[in-house]
Amino acid sequence: MWTYEVSVTTGSQLFSGSMNYIYLTLVGKDGSSDRTLLNKSFFDYFVRGTVNTFNVIVKENLGDIVLVKLEKERYCINDQWYCKHITVMTPSGNCFQFPCYRWLVDQKEVVLREGTARLPQDDENELTKEHRRAELEWRQKIFRWCKWCPGYPMSIDDSYKNLPQDVKFETDKTFDFGLKVIRAKLNAYINQMVEKFQSPWEGIADLKKINVIIKNAVPEYLMDNWNEDFLFGYQFLNGCNPVMIKKCEKLPAEKFPVTEEMVKGFLKRGLTLHEELEAGNIYIADYEILDGVPANTTDPNTPQYLAAPICLLYKNTQNQIVPIAIQLCQKPGEGNPIFLPSDNQYDWMLAKMWVRSCNFNVHQGLTHLLKTHLIAEVFTIAMYRHLPAVHPVYKLLIPHIRYTIAINTEARENLISAGGVFDKGNSISGSTLGDVVKKVMKTFTYKSLCFPEAIKDRGMDSKTDVPNYYYRDDGMMVWEAVKRFVSDVVKIYYKSDKTVQSDEEIQNFVKDVCFGMNYHCDFPKSLKTKKDLTEYLTVVIFTVSAQHAAVNFGQYDWYGWVPNGPSTMRKPPPTKKDQVDMKYIMESLPDRDRACKVLGTAWALSQFQENELFLGTYPDKYFTEQSVLNAMNTFRKELAKVTNTIKERNEKLPLPYWYLSPDKIPNSIAI
Repeated sequence: MWTYEVSVTTGSQLFSGSMNYIYLTLVGKDGSSDRTLLNKSFFDYFVRGTVNTFNVIVKENLGDIVLVKLEKERYCINDQWYCKHITVMTPSGNCFQFPCYRWLVDQKEVVLREGTARLPQDDENELTKEHRRAELEWRQKIFRWCKWCPGYPMSIDDSYKNLPQDVKFETDKTFDFGLKVIRAKLNAYINQMVEKFQSPWEGIADLKKINVIIKNAVPEYLMDNWNEDFLFGYQFLNGCNPVMIKKCEKLPAEKFPVTEEMVKGFLKRGLTLHEELEAGNIYIADYEILDGVPANTTDPNTPQYLAAPICLLYKNTQNQIVPIAIQLCQKPGEGNPIFLPSDNQYDWMLAKMWVRSCNFNVHQGLTHLLKTHLIAEVFTIAMYRHLPAVHPVYKLLIPHIRYTIAINTEARENLISAGGVFDKGNSISGSTLGDVVKKVMKTFTYKSLCFPEAIKDRGMDSKTDVPNYYYRDDGMMVWEAVKRFVSDVVKIYYKSDKTVQSDEEIQNFVKDVCFGMNYHCDFPKSLKTKKDLTEYLTVVIFTVSAQHAAVNFGQYDWYGWVPNGPSTMRKPPPTKKDQVDMKYIMESLPDRDRACKVLGTAWALSQFQENELFLGTYPDKYFTEQSVLNAMNTFRKELAKVTNTIKERNEKLPLPYWYLSPDKIPNSIAI
């Protein structure tokens, strides 16, 4: 008789324990055990956060253990059980680890591979090869592609309630997020009650009264400085949407006829506009993507308006980026004036508000939703469909796709759906957003997700030319740290470029990502080298962690003060100068109801969850090889250095930039 010691670790999440019957079967290279009931008595039930140890006795030596089969059967009530991992100690003293990190729901079985990561071409055992094939066949039935809306990237073909339990929010996450939503709704409700007894906005000071339940220090800073040109320009570098600004090498005179005479009074170096352009001191933010997009019409009682502004910016002698000319529509003409800092204060104030409002809508719908959330979901679905749990790239990516399908499904059901937040508060409705996304997807490129190339493509890569661009500086440090970590892992499993080319699973993964993008983009259809694979995986991890953090967690900081980022405008763009007063401005801003809905949503989406897992934190041991564990440790040390560098710099800044500090970057898109 041979005795195998089996240790089973149950997760510590809420409701992760089980009193159901749990059966286990050991499968070795030389044989299999009988189906064995582990919890034979009441005292053997699986308590959350504990390790249960059992002896499995067999008549013959099973050899090296390659598979473990778990089965759950109902006892009194049918509960759910979260198994973290299983360790099997053989009679000869060999220890085999089986990562699980799965929910066993209903009366279903899970078959686990031994934890050593393997490429498909390295699997020689027919038993494990068949398991690999069966796992992917099952996954492809569960994770099906869906065209949710024409022009969008593909998404999961399921409602939230029907998602597999392993990709849903866990109970503690649901409770935590739910409490934040309740708090945001309470803030909105209080304001709605106030609105019943008060007249509409009378002045900017009224807007300070809507932050009743939720508060933050940065909006208070904005309340004091929001109308200053330096802060308006600063946000193009380090605000919620730091990807719109480009170096301007040549003015688009055919649509934005800015002249020397218009701006010479704002150029502080004694140079002409042409000379400033050549010196690299002129920048531009063009919202051409909004041209022709109809404004939200979901509320017939409140007309809403949208523009497509162009903003010219100047790096002054204090190295501040400041606006020097704003045109609110793309087609020049008599009814589309170019607003200047020398115009009357209300004209210039409203022109900047219009830019900020359009920036809000581009940020929310494109920079944030499309280019992080929806792109991440494509990577996630393709990973589940083509990479089995034993694949090293699956093990590398799985911590970085946690909750992504869940949060995106919730967004489709509550945020961008008919009657969702976009319909209720934004200039671009949920239905119209699809038209904008369709336009973007036609020209969207894989290289635009490669952080260094995206920065360089906008002419924003030089620290000398563009100082104080903390999004760029911090992003480059994080990108390089992620890339080195990915490279270390790739080198462990891929000995040559030919190894990459021979990995049919990784090639199918990449091909399916391209399919998920609806083939509108120039995403790779195959990978040829280790360098290509390293860059590709760096893009995935950086997009779902750092890039999302950069454009998500500052939402309440920058939009918590409504005039700084109006979600919609209730008056049309002015067609003449000297016809705007404060009353017109207040009537242009979102009303109290819309402002509160958007403010509450921005606050809830800007909060970290309890027990957040930040970049480089991998409590789940998907990898068992020491070489990868060493690479992870090196990665964490590098990220700690980046965190300290950012912290030291921020201590000297009046307005710290922390969105790309690794200790503030969650591993995945989970909110």
